[in-house]
Amino acid sequence: MKPLIALFIIFSLFACQTSSNNKKETKAFNEWVSLFNGESFDGWHLYNGGSPEGAWSIEDQAMKFSQENKQAGDGSSNLVSDRSFSSFELSLEWKISKAGNSGIFWGIVESPDFSEPYYTGPEIQVLDMGNPKYDPAADKEKEYYEAGALYDLARPSEQVAKPAGIWNHVVLHINHGKNQGHVLLNDVKIVEFPVHGDAWSQMVEGSKFKNWENFGVSRIGKIGLQEHGNTVWYRNIKIKELF
Repeated sequence: MKPLIALFIIFSLFACQTSSNNKKETKAFNEWVSLFNGESFDGWHLYNGGSPEGAWSIEDQAMKFSQENKQAGDGSSNLVSDRSFSSFELSLEWKISKAGNSGIFWGIVESPDFSEPYYTGPEIQVLDMGNPKYDPAADKEKEYYEAGALYDLARPSEQVAKPAGIWNHVVLHINHGKNQGHVLLNDVKIVEFPVHGDAWSQMVEGSKFKNWENFGVSRIGKIGLQEHGNTVWYRNIKIKELF
């Protein structure tokens, strides 16, 4: 075989192998992966360490937080993923008790320097909109706290949350490569926002977080489910990582 032909064959085989590897990597990133098996808390722990068992339980293949199950002297019981993520789509279902309040965090930095996930991680609001405390008709500023809002930063374009005790489906899209974030609640896109840069900083500057130097800064972090003292359920939790 002539050297030039042999070289061409070797190069072609290498190119095919590289293409195959790239396809495998793409497939790994662009597929949904379950974060909760419906049976155990594998892959989850309390913020800054500890088992969720007790305050959190599993009921009908859903994670359930119940204040009644907390032990005296226990601190906050926010739940966080073992893994960290950067750009992703997170899909899950939630339902909340009457007048209940909770939230979904991302970009959480886990450190003894912070006692709560909200010091670093932005939050998508989980809320019973039947709670008069959060009635936007009485106070327009409360729109920043409605179900599906980017808490205190971006209000939803419309309210599509279902009443207390009924399941809602939310998809959170975070893409640092394109500097885009959005929230779908019950199949309706209700919030769009930047995730870093000047536009993000301007949003933070106009919020309660303006002087929190570590808030919303990290482009990689844990996913979190908030304990806010009210009974809340989460199920069908899955994630798709993006480039």
